[in-house]
Parts: sequence; structure tokens; C-alpha cells
Amino acid sequence: MKARDLGKLAVPVGVVGIVMLLVVPLPAWLLDILIVVNIVGALVILLTTMYVQRPLDFSVFPSLLLIATLFRLGLNVASTRLVLRDGYAGEVIDAFGHFVVGGSLIIGLVIFLILVVIQFVVITNGAGRVAEVGARFTLDAMPGKQMAIDADLNSGLITEDQARQRRADVAAEADFYGAMDGGSKFVKGDAIAGIIITLINLVGGIAIGLLQRGMEIGESIETYSLLTIGDGLVTQIPALLMSVSTGLIVTRATAESDLGSSASKQLGQSRTSLLIAGCAALALGLLPGMPKLPFVLTGAMLLLAAQQIKARAAKEAQDVLLDAAIATVGPAADTPEKLIEEMRVSALEILLAPDLVDLVNAGSDDDLLARIRGLRRKVALELGIVVPPVRTRDSVELPSATYVLRISGVEAARGEVPPGRVLALGDDLGSLPGTEVHEPVFGLPGKWVPAEMRFAAEMTGATVVDRVSVLITHLSSVIAENADRLLSREDVRVLTEGVKQVNPAVVDELVPSLLSLGEVQRVLQRLLAEQVPIRDLGRIYEALTLRAKVSTDAEGLVEAARGTLAPALTAQHAREGVLRVMTLDPVLEQALLEGLRPGEQGSQILLDPNRLEGMLRSFAVLRTTIENQGSTGVLVCAPALRPALRSLIAMHHGEAPVLSYSEVTGSGVTIEAVGVVRDVEAIAA
Repeated sequence: MKARDLGKLAVPVGVVGIVMLLVVPLPAWLLDILIVVNIVGALVILLTTMYVQRPLDFSVFPSLLLIATLFRLGLNVASTRLVLRDGYAGEVIDAFGHFVVGGSLIIGLVIFLILVVIQFVVITNGAGRVAEVGARFTLDAMPGKQMAIDADLNSGLITEDQARQRRADVAAEADFYGAMDGGSKFVKGDAIAGIIITLINLVGGIAIGLLQRGMEIGESIETYSLLTIGDGLVTQIPALLMSVSTGLIVTRATAESDLGSSASKQLGQSRTSLLIAGCAALALGLLPGMPKLPFVLTGAMLLLAAQQIKARAAKEAQDVLLDAAIATVGPAADTPEKLIEEMRVSALEILLAPDLVDLVNAGSDDDLLARIRGLRRKVALELGIVVPPVRTRDSVELPSATYVLRISGVEAARGEVPPGRVLALGDDLGSLPGTEVHEPVFGLPGKWVPAEMRFAAEMTGATVVDRVSVLITHLSSVIAENADRLLSREDVRVLTEGVKQVNPAVVDELVPSLLSLGEVQRVLQRLLAEQVPIRDLGRIYEALTLRAKVSTDAEGLVEAARGTLAPALTAQHAREGVLRVMTLDPVLEQALLEGLRPGEQGSQILLDPNRLEGMLRSFAVLRTTIENQGSTGVLVCAPALRPALRSLIAMHHGEAPVLSYSEVTGSGVTIEAVGVVRDVEAIAA
């Protein structure tokens, strides 16, 4: 039989054996072995609790606690049977009754009572209270932890498998502390049962000695009292070890090392404390009547430890300076390599004020750099582009609490994230301290409140966002708005190579036979400029192949690509399967088509400026009305008119979705007309 199979059978067989202890008499030699196993097993469990890094690493502890308690009670029953029947319960109990307590009944009773008081009054009560509070707080924190996991999953910081594992850890933690809350009752009940069993053994043994064995009162008390005390000690010692184990496991916080390493590291973090304690020990040793040697030895050890901390701190400081010196050693400032490195412009860059450097917490899963990595993955899955590495550095030229987002060395946006504060978003923030601000992406009203008031802000109904999330959200918006600028020629080559691995025929037919890599880049950039994801590159390349055989005009290529992505475009703007559309007045649309002229930068609309201005004003009013109703709408027009009309609207009113009739038709969504854009000047005339 394999060791793994033995491990599966060990616990069930052991539990059955414990049950047998309650009904089957044991020989004294077997009881000795089981008592030793009980003591050593309790010691192993105690040492294990000291070396685990977090409580969940020893999640089986509550079950072991129940089994160990049942095992001790079974040994109590077996030893009681031998004591009362034979007046002898093995060498271990006899040794504890005579050698450990010196054969003195009074000493044995005192030691036994002290162990009971330590276990029952001190350790068990404290561990039970900690377990109860830990279980309550863990259950209360579960909804917040689950929401944090969902937020990280939605922002792309973690994968589905990681989110599933973290949810399982949260559930396991709640189950563990709940089990420990009940397990602590086992320890408390065990202590009470030990006292009762000891009293029963004492009274019953004396009665048997007097009534059945014909002993004198003194002989009976001496014989059975020592056996009872020995029996009580051999069971109370492992019970005390299990109580200490319970207290250790419920008071452990998640750490990066075991209990011994953490304790030595944290106790030695203050050299001043050790110096004061050492001097105090030496001073106490100088008092009249005090023993000199213990105080002098203790004080000397503390002073020696303080000196070692000083030497270690000096060495660490020297190592830091050496590492800094090595890091600064490199090519001379005027070498071509150094100048080229300094001249290189980063595609995407974050500048932080000096007081914001704490946002970059290397080694943490929730620092700025980790969130940027998650954002790059999220953008890749949504837009289909690989965001270039984001360079993050500090700048002494920036005002306090300010950050700047740069694209190709040019400032694209800036904002503020004050240290020690969180952003509360909501309409009813009058009771919170702080200056009113607006969130940089959506323009929502908010206040930067002290971090310690986070709970108070949430109680007012506000949505509380940490500093890193504010910066990452702003960066995500800037990337989405400038995705076309971030798509380089090299990125297009890499994406094309990826398509070639799964669809080599379409790539070989398109590049470079029909279109160059630069022309493909221009088409993809225009799609991104219109907020069109390019994830489905295979179908985009197929559409470009068909169109390029007719014409390589960039505008026609873009429209061909949009045509093959039409279902995805309409689904992007539809809400619950309904696409709300704004249409053009037929007379106005015909006039725009007649004024359409081709150009080097794409088609343009040549029309009377007053009529164009009236149309744009009508579109702005209609768009605002729809948004005030809590909805969104897209403008639909003739296919030939769409590129020029979108450029015209974007020039005056920013990015707005403009679709063609062919893109909307057959998209599988329900179309709802919400308004007509008219020629205001013509109506007035």
C-alpha cells in the first residue's frame, strides 16, 4: 500500500480506535504508548502553528482539535478504568505521580490546579474571544472582498482563474474562522471535563481503596491521589499545548515568514528600546539586596543585541549606497549611446510629482506598475492593440500631488491625486471635508477626503475611489482617445504576423501584394480614431483584400473594413438590443450629398456655412435632449456621406458615433428613431 493510501486511512482508523478506547479495556503498556503519542502529537501541532505563514495554511487545525480532544477524553476513560480497577495505570502515569511531583500529594494538586487555571482561565478564554471576533469580522468583510475581486477582474488586473482562486480563499477564510470559533469551545469543554474526571478519580479511588481493598484511609489517599494527579497531569499537559496552539493560530496575521522569524525581526527593529531595557536591567542589579548575576547577564545580552542592530543597519546603509553608486555608473554623459538614450521619446509616459512616488510600490500586487500591466491586457482585449510599455518617472517641476500623462513626449492630460486621501464621488458630499473637484474622465462631482474617513464617506452613499484607480482610469481614457497615435508600424507588423499564424492565405494575398504595411497601418489608425476595435484582424484583412483589388483609396478601405464589422459596431452602441438612431432630414441629406467633394485627406462637404451651422446646432440640441433622457443615440446617414459627415461633426462637437444605412441594416438589433436632424436656417427662412 502506498504512503498516500495510508494517509487516507490514518484518520478514519484513528477515530474508530478512539471510540474503542471508550468501551474496550487497555493493558497498561498500550496505555503508556498512547499517552506518549498524545503528548508528542500535541507538541507537533504546537510547533506547526508557529511555522505556518498564515492560518489558512493549517486549515485542518479545527478538525485536528476535535480529534485530539476526543483522543484525550478516551485516554482519560481508559486510565480511569485501570486506576479504579487495578490501582495501577502504567509507568507514565506512575512516573508523573511520583517523580514529576516528588511523590507529594500537595505539590501534585498545586501543579495540577495551576495548569488548569492557565489553560481554562487565561489561554482558553482569550483564544475563544479572539476566534469569535475573528469569525465575526471575517464574515462582515466578505462582501467587500468579493466586490474587490470583481473590480480587479473587470479592470483586467486578474484572470478568471485567479479570481476563482481568490474567491475560494475568501470562502475558506470565513469557514476557517467560523470553525475556530466552534473549535475553541472544544478546548474549553476539555478543560472542564478534565477537572470533573480528576475529581471522580480521586473520590472513586479513595472509596474503592477503603471499601473494596480494605486499605487504611492514609494508604488509600496516598495511592489513589498520586495516581489521579499523575493521570491529570499527563492529560492536562497536552491539553495545555493544544490550548496554546489554538491561541497562536487565531492570533496569527498573514505574514511573509514564520512566527519565530517575524518575532525576532520585529522585536529587533528598535535599537533604542533594547538599549533602554538593557540599562534598566543593569540599574536594577545595582539595587541593594538584588541578585547581581541575573540582571547583569540579561542587561549585557540586551546591550549586545542593540550593538548588533547598529552594525547591521550601518552595513545595510553601506550596501544601499554601493548599489546606488553601481547603478549610476554607465556610459559618460557625452557618449553617443548615452545621448541617444536620453533623446529617445517614449510612446507613453507618466510623470509624477515627488510626493506621488509612493504610488509605485515595487513588489506589491496593487501598486501603479501592477495596475498598468493589467490595463495593457485590458486594452489589448478590448481594442486589439498592444499598448507600448509605459515609462513612469518623477519630475521635480510638477506641482504637489500632480501627475502628467504624455504621448510621444507631448502632454495629453494631467490631474491631481493628493497623498493620504481618497476620492469620494456623489451628489451629497456637503458633510465631508475637502475641496470640491470633478473626476477627470467623466466629470463627476467629488471631494478628496482623508483616507481614514473612507468608511464615513461610504456611509453617505458616496462611491470611494483610491488614488491609483483614479490615475489608471484617466490613463485608460487617454489611451482609448489616442489609440491611433499609439499604433506604430512595428505594432502592425507584429499583429500581421499573429494573423499569419492562423490565416496565412489572407496575409500573403494582402501584404505586400496589394497594400504595403504603411497603408495597412493608416487604415487601422483611422478605425481606431473612430473608436472601432481592430481585434478581428482576420476579417478586416479579408475586406481590405477585396477592396484593394478595386481601389487603394484610404477612405474606401476604411469603409470596407467597417462594413465587415457592421454587427459589432451596432452592438457596441445598442442598449438591450435596441439601437436608438438619429436620421437626417431627406432634403438636407440630398443637399449634403450634392455638396460632397473628394480630397487628399478624404471627402469633404461643400455647403453654405449657414446651413452647415444650422445642421450642427440641430444635431447638438437633439443629442443633448437624448442624453438628458438617460439614453444615447447614433446618427445614421447614406454610406457615401458617412466619412465626411463624421469628420465634420467631430471637428465641432468631438467624437460622436456616425453609422451608415448599410451598417445598421441587417445588424440584428431593433432600430428606434429618436429624432431628425434638420436644417435650422432653412426652416427659419
